[in-house]
Amino acid sequence: MGLFDDLLRTAKREVNNAVNSAVNSAVNQPAEQKPAPQNNKSETLTFASVPSSLEEFKALPESDLSTPFKTAALTVLALCIYPENRELALSALQFISGPREILPSEKQFINDRFMDGKNYIPRSYFKGAVPENDYTPSQPFSITVSDNPYSYNNEGYAVLYLTSGGADNPRQVTLRHAKDGKWYLWEQMLLSGIRQPESANPWG
Repeated sequence: MGLFDDLLRTAKREVNNAVNSAVNSAVNQPAEQKPAPQNNKSETLTFASVPSSLEEFKALPESDLSTPFKTAALTVLALCIYPENRELALSALQFISGPREILPSEKQFINDRFMDGKNYIPRSYFKGAVPENDYTPSQPFSITVSDNPYSYNNEGYAVLYLTSGGADNPRQVTLRHAKDGKWYLWEQMLLSGIRQPESANPWG
C-alpha cells in the first residue's frame, strides 16, 4: 500500500502542476487585440464637365452608385446644376436618392439657399475653388470625399465628408445601402454658409 500511496500522491501532484500551469498561462496571456481603426480613406472623383441633361448625368460612370463615395460626389454635381436648371438638378438628386422620395421641405430648403444668392456654395467643393478666385474651380472638376473610423457605425449607412474651399470644417453626406447593392443619398449637409467670395467683399 505504501508504494501505491506514493504513486497516487505523485500522480495527483503532476495533475495539479499541469492545471496550475494551464491556469497561469491563461491568466498571463494578453487579451486578444482588436484591430486599430484604419486611417481616413479619401477618394478623388473627377468630372470633365457639369452635365446638362439627366441622360448625361446617368451616363457618368459614377452613376452606377456602387460606392458611397461616388454618390456623395454626384450630390455635389447635382447641386451645381441647380442655379442653371432647377428641374434638372432636382431630377438628378431624385435619381441618386433612389427609392427615397425627396420631401417638399427638402426642395424648399435647397431653393431657399440659392435664393440667398449662394450659388457658389456647391462649386466650393471642387478642387481649386476658394474665396479669392470667387470659387472658380480647377478643370477638370475634382471632388475629394473622405470617411473616418466612425463612418460605418450604423449598419447599412455611411457618413462621408467633403471639404469646402470656404469652410474650416468638412461637411457631411449620409448614404444608405439598398438591397440592389447601390448607395443612395439619404441626407446632405452641404449647403451651410461659407465664406463670401472676394467679389462680394465690400471692403476690398
